This record gives sequence, C-alpha cells and structure tokens, in this order.
Amino acid sequence: MKLSFHGAAQGVTGSCNLLECAGRRILVDCGMFQGGHELDEENAAPFGFEPDSIDILLLTHAHLDHCGRIPLLVRQGFRGEIITTAASRELARLVLLDSAHLHEEEARRQSHHGKAGTEPLYGVLDALNSFDQFGRIAEFDAPIDLGHGITATFHDAGHILGSASVLVEAPAAEGGKRILFSGDIGNAGRPLLRDPQIPDRVDVVVMETTYGDRNHRSLNDSVSEFHDAVNDTLNRGGNVVIPTFALERAQELLFYLREGEARHAIDRDLKVFLDSPMAISATEIFRHHPEAYRPEVTALFEQGRDPFRLPGLHMVREASESMKLNEIRSGAVLMAGSGMCTGGRVRHHLRHNLAHADCSVIFVGFAAEGTLARILIDGADKVKLFGDWIPVRARIYTINGFSAHADRDELLDWHRATGKPGTTFLVHGEPEVARKFGKALKGTDVTIPAPHQSFTL
Repeated sequence: MKLSFHGAAQGVTGSCNLLECAGRRILVDCGMFQGGHELDEENAAPFGFEPDSIDILLLTHAHLDHCGRIPLLVRQGFRGEIITTAASRELARLVLLDSAHLHEEEARRQSHHGKAGTEPLYGVLDALNSFDQFGRIAEFDAPIDLGHGITATFHDAGHILGSASVLVEAPAAEGGKRILFSGDIGNAGRPLLRDPQIPDRVDVVVMETTYGDRNHRSLNDSVSEFHDAVNDTLNRGGNVVIPTFALERAQELLFYLREGEARHAIDRDLKVFLDSPMAISATEIFRHHPEAYRPEVTALFEQGRDPFRLPGLHMVREASESMKLNEIRSGAVLMAGSGMCTGGRVRHHLRHNLAHADCSVIFVGFAAEGTLARILIDGADKVKLFGDWIPVRARIYTINGFSAHADRDELLDWHRATGKPGTTFLVHGEPEVARKFGKALKGTDVTIPAPHQSFTL
C-alpha cells in the first residue's frame, strides 16, 4: 500500500493525494494551484501519475483548490468514478463551469495581447465532459464499497456545504489500515453548518494545516467588528468592498448582515450588492440543502424564512450591471469575488474605491502569499490594477474569525480525536506553518511530504 502527494504538499492549494491499495488506485481530490498567474505552468504540468490509471476519485468538497483540475484529469484520460456528497456535486458543477469560462477568457485575452497559440488549461466542454464521471453520491457516515475489499466513509467536515473528511479502510489482506483524509476541517461553532465529525481509531492521518500556527479570535467578536466596520465606513460616507469567496463565505456574510439589521447592530438600512454570478448560484444551491445545517437554521427554512436574504439585497449577474456599480460613490456594500483578489469583479471595485479614504476593504478569509489580497493586508501603499498604479487610501480591515478553517487549537483537538495514529502527514499549509504545527503533535510520526513524494504504508 502506497500514498503519494501531488498537490498541497508544502503549499496551501492544489490538494491531490493518491492511495494505491489492493490493486486499486484511489485519488483523493484533484485541486487547482491558486495564487496568481505564476502558477499557470504548475497547473498545466503532468499530474505525477497517469490519469487513465486512476480507478476512483474521492472528492472532499467543491472548493477550486480541491476540485479544479478534474476537467483536465478527464481530458487526459481519467474514466473512473467520482464519488462525493450531493451538495458537493452540485457546487462542483458550478465551480468547474465558472473556472472553465475564466480559463477561456484568459486565453482569449492573452491571444489579444499577441501571445499566439495560447490555449486554456481546459474549456467549458471539458468541464461538461467531466460531469459524466460523477457516480455514486456519498451520504455522511455510510460506508461505500470501492471494490477489492476497500471502503470509504464520508464524515461531515463542517467546512463548507457538503464538505467531508474521508476515511478509507483497507482490507485485512492489506493490514486493515484506516487512513483518514481530513480535507479542509471546519471552524466549530459557526452559525450555519454543523461542527466537524471525527472518526476515531485511525492509523494514518493526512491533515490540513492552513491555520496551524494561530488561533482565530472569537466569532462573536469578529461579527461585532464586522458590523462596526460596515457602520464606520457608511457613516464616513464611503463604500464597503468585501472580497468574497462564493462558497460559504458569501452566504455567511449575508446571514450576518441580515442578523445585524434585524438586531440593529447595523445602524442604517443597507444597500448590499452581491456582485458574483457564482455566489448567487451557490446561494440557490445552499437553499436546496436545508438538511445540511444546524437545527435552528433548518427551522428557519421550514418556517419559510430565508436566512440569506435581507431587504436591501441586490443580486448582480450581468457584467453591465456590475460596471454601473462603479458609479456609486457612497453607501454601498459591494461583495464580489475573488476572495484573494486574484481575478473577478472585485478587482474593478478595488480600482474604483481603494484611492478614497472614506471607503473600506474588509478581508474576511485566508489570503495566500503573492495574492493581491495578501499584498493589501500586508500594508501596501499602492497596487497595480489593470496596468495602473492605484494609491491605497481606503481603510483595510482584516477579520480572521470568520475563517471556514479550524484554527491551531481546533486542529490539535481534531487530531487527538482520531485516536493515536501512528503516522501523520501534514499538507495544505505553508511550510513554516506545517513545521510549527507538527512540533505540537505528540505520539505520532509526523511527516511533511514534498511534491510527488511517495510513501509505503
């Protein structure tokens, strides 16, 4: 039995793990490397294995850095079965079609600027073709037969809608090992999703370490700071720009804005523009799965009360509508992707608002090194957008308590709950963060694998 790492190894994005067991080749996630155009070559590089040799792909959740290279995998020969939860399947279709469209747009832009022969990483047709490989739907806590005596069980990871940690159990002939792939572990105590569910008696753990070196501030304090930042900006006469991840973060922020208005924590009627076709569609998918939430949120749906809708909410799908938002000089809350500001409509809103001291930019999620979001968070006094240098006069807020990822203490608790695994592989984290976190783990052999490194279990 072998385990190899072909993404998110000594890095935060591109999750992709290959388990070879009992004659089966099982891929866990096939994500995209994110962080800027410098990673284009890395995404186009060989996977480190032959796509047509993979029997099954287990998808932990629908974030692009976990599912984003599936169309490329299929285009290069993968014909196996993709297994994931019902919500992740719906969200993955949305994410992959959006990603394919962006790749095609970028290729056209490059070609227009004289880079002949520019081809997209994959196109819309590739994304559509990849949907044919989605097979059985995983239900939480119900083992799925992968053949050759292997089973996989999806456990609610509490990260985004449909997200899972996946326990793969090898047959007795292979030692009967229990290998747990964490996926991304959710931040417990959030208002919408259930807390992560953690299997025990695990032999081998592959776990994320995104926030392995820090703790989040309390959620209540973060919500209060968020409401205060919105109030302060609108009272100063400016706009609020919120770079927003389309899955989970957008829906949570709508929930908090709605609650803020209802409880008068926000002291004026809001004009909120959700300027993201993908976030709008994702919100519709969230409404399809009331069974996935905490009981009190499910009860809202049952009562006909939409937890994501507030009176002054405007859904902006068309690009022409989005461009008109740039004419608004005050009083607007502009939520747009991408969350790390690597592309999408938010860059246009930053271009038109960053130079104004009465405006604010509120970051409420992780920002990888090298992204525009991280550059702004780190205090840049000017940034380059669409060929122009834009001075940064807007107030920059960073509110970390909203993270959909578990923090250091929660990661340690999660690992302890798995029992006493003999081996722990740390992935999906910046190298120094993973090293610091690894030193805090006790009673397990800790390894931080290098890209494409293989291990015998």
